[in-house]
Amino acid sequence: MGSNGLNGFRAARSEDGAASNGHTDALNGTTQTSRSLKPGIFAPIPTFFHPETEDLDLDAFIAHVLRVVKAGVNPLLAGSMGEALHLSHSERTTLITTARRALDDAGFKDTPIIAGTGAGSTRETIELCSEAANAGADFVIVITSGYFAGALAHDKKALKAFFQEVAAKSPLPVIIYNYPGASSGIDLDSDLITELAEECPNLAGVKLTCGNVGKLTRICATVSSPNFISSHPRKNPNAPFLVLGGFIDFLLPSTYANAHGAITGLANVAPHSIAKLFELSEGSLQDQSLLEEAQRLQAIIARADYTIAKASIAGTKALLTKLYGYGGNPRRPLPPFDPAALEILWNHPHTQDLVTLERQLTGKV
Repeated sequence: MGSNGLNGFRAARSEDGAASNGHTDALNGTTQTSRSLKPGIFAPIPTFFHPETEDLDLDAFIAHVLRVVKAGVNPLLAGSMGEALHLSHSERTTLITTARRALDDAGFKDTPIIAGTGAGSTRETIELCSEAANAGADFVIVITSGYFAGALAHDKKALKAFFQEVAAKSPLPVIIYNYPGASSGIDLDSDLITELAEECPNLAGVKLTCGNVGKLTRICATVSSPNFISSHPRKNPNAPFLVLGGFIDFLLPSTYANAHGAITGLANVAPHSIAKLFELSEGSLQDQSLLEEAQRLQAIIARADYTIAKASIAGTKALLTKLYGYGGNPRRPLPPFDPAALEILWNHPHTQDLVTLERQLTGKV
C-alpha cells in the first residue's frame, strides 16, 4: 500500500513485463499463475448452500462473486468465511472452476482467484494446492494446522518447516494465513513470518487475522522496503510479498505502515465502501486533502466491522440475505443465525451507518 511497498511491486513487474492471462503447466513444478497479485481489498467469499440438501448453490455463488468484483474487490474462495472445513476436495475445485468461468465470461479475465488450501497435514495441503492450480486458481492461502497445536504451537522449527515445504512444493504462490482463532491459538510471530518471506521465494504474502498492528508494522519494515524485491526475488514476479490485514478496522493506519490492503469479511456486505476506503487511504499518501474523508469512512467501517464480525459466518450470510436476497445458512453443525438476533444486528446504528454509506456510494440513496 505505502509508497515503498508499491514501488517494490512495480520493480517486480518491470523485471517481468506486463502480466498476461493464462497458466503454464501445473505439473512441471513451476509457479503457474500469470495474473498479478496487487495491493487491494480481497473478500473471503461465503459458500452458499441449498437449504434442504446443503448442496452447493452455484447461482448464488456466481452472483456474489460478480457483485464484489464489480465493486473493485477480489475474490478469495474456500477460506474460513467460505467454510472450507465443511467442503470436500471436489467441492473446492467446483467453486474455483465456477468462479473462473463466471469471471472470464463477465470480462474479468485479469481478476485473480485466491483459493484456501489449508488442511490437517502438510501432505494434504500440498495436494489441495495442486488441485487449486489445476482448477484455475492463481494463488493459495494456507493456515497453520491447529489440530495438534499442543505439539506445534511452541515449536518454531516445525512451524517454519511446514510453510517451507508447502511453499517449495505448491505450483502456485502461497499466502500465509495467521489466524490464531482458527488454528487452536497458534500465532506466528513477526520474526518467523519475516524469515519465511526472506527465505521462501514462492511465498506471496501474509494475512494477519491476529489483528496485531505492531506485527504488521514490523513485517512491513522488511518486506515493504525498497530493496526487498532485489535482495529476495520472488519465484513469480507477478506475486510480490503482500502484507494484508485480516480485519478492515485498521486499514488506514496500516497504509501508513506500508502494508498492502486487507482480506476482510465485511467486503461481502459493503464492497463499494471498503474499496472506497482503500482508494482514499492510498490516495492520502500523496494528497493529504483526502485524509479527512478517509478517516470518516474508516470510523464508520471500523465500528461496523467490530459489530458485524461478532456475528461470524452465519450473521454475515443473514445480512446478505437481508441486503441481496441470497445467503442462507451455514452447513451443519454451524447453527443458523437467530432471526431475533438478525433484527438487532440489522437495526444496530453501526450496521445502519455502513448500509447508508454503501447505498450512497452505489447511488441507491
